[in-house]
Amino acid sequence: MAYDKFEILKSTAVPLPIENVDTDQIIPARFLKATERVGFGDNLFRDWRYNSDNTPKTDFVLNNPIYKGKILVGGKNFGSGSSREHAAWAIYDYGFRCVVSSFFADIFRGNCLNIGVLPVQVSAEFLDKIYKAIEANPNTEIEINLPNQTITLLESGEQESYDINSYKKENMLNGYDDIDYLTKMKAEIKEFASARPF
Repeated sequence: MAYDKFEILKSTAVPLPIENVDTDQIIPARFLKATERVGFGDNLFRDWRYNSDNTPKTDFVLNNPIYKGKILVGGKNFGSGSSREHAAWAIYDYGFRCVVSSFFADIFRGNCLNIGVLPVQVSAEFLDKIYKAIEANPNTEIEINLPNQTITLLESGEQESYDINSYKKENMLNGYDDIDYLTKMKAEIKEFASARPF
């Protein structure tokens, strides 16, 4: 498996109510030299998290100990900008398994799905409800149900459905990337090829 299976996630969430968060803010370009998917979490939102002397900025949400969890709740148009897959790697490496927003940039959405981060797109109204619930209680839990494609505020029971490509959904449920999916079909591919001699 390329990553852990994703079925039902129940977690508190980290609110980032900022619109148009682009991939250079998620992981600045100067940290893109590595080719493996490890270590990027240390520099997630680097310029927002740290001062120039590497001391944490106390007013940034990731440095606030009252917020924690495996769900990042971002503003509209999350993941815009360049197509760097490192942005998705940084989010996963930091420990987030799901990003919730009212709109995602298409390439960023695809990069997340390829590496095991579930992008859940909700209505602007439901996103506002999530922010208000977290503001009222930072320990509020959210359930992300992939088989049923629902997101639920557990305290109030408010729920909304979300869309996901059926192929990507199957991969997420099994912890597959594209290579894992093809490897799983190895026998069928051999059978298909043997029936069609060159």
